[in-house]
Amino acid sequence: MMIEKLIEDVIEREGGYSDDPADAGGETRFGITAAVARAQGYRGAMRDLPLATAQAIYRTVYWSAPRLDAVAERAPDVAAILFDTGVNMGLAVAIGFLQRALNALNRGARDYPDSAVDGRIGPATLAALAGYLAHRGPAGETVLAKAIEALRGERYVTLAERRPADEAFLYGWLANRIG
Repeated sequence: MMIEKLIEDVIEREGGYSDDPADAGGETRFGITAAVARAQGYRGAMRDLPLATAQAIYRTVYWSAPRLDAVAERAPDVAAILFDTGVNMGLAVAIGFLQRALNALNRGARDYPDSAVDGRIGPATLAALAGYLAHRGPAGETVLAKAIEALRGERYVTLAERRPADEAFLYGWLANRIG
């Protein structure tokens, strides 16, 4: 299953336990922040967060609940980018990138209607994705992925410009997260 490989890759990239004072995300294990773990019912020390719990959180919170599985049925490469972006920047940001890119690529709403940039995958976003892929064909997924990557890269640079502590992370973000 695609999500299992994505989870394995993100855990490998994120590593084990971290509590870098420069990281605005705070304490993490396997890339799961304490806030997300607590919201999912985990009460133990973050150092002790079980791998299986982290995997379950990724599968539920970052894949199924936001409906990335529905995106993957149409555009698996785009879903993979959205998953990683959601983990690193938040799901609303990731899905907003998809919505913004789809709106910008619809040739003035001639190919399919604009959808709200609300950070949620609903029927309008899925219809826009289907319309985009129908008009652009197989190469369309590659172009859409590039548009999302461009938005992602721009956000990383902006974060580093706005918060000097994030400059410590910019090189790694660009090296490891931009395709």
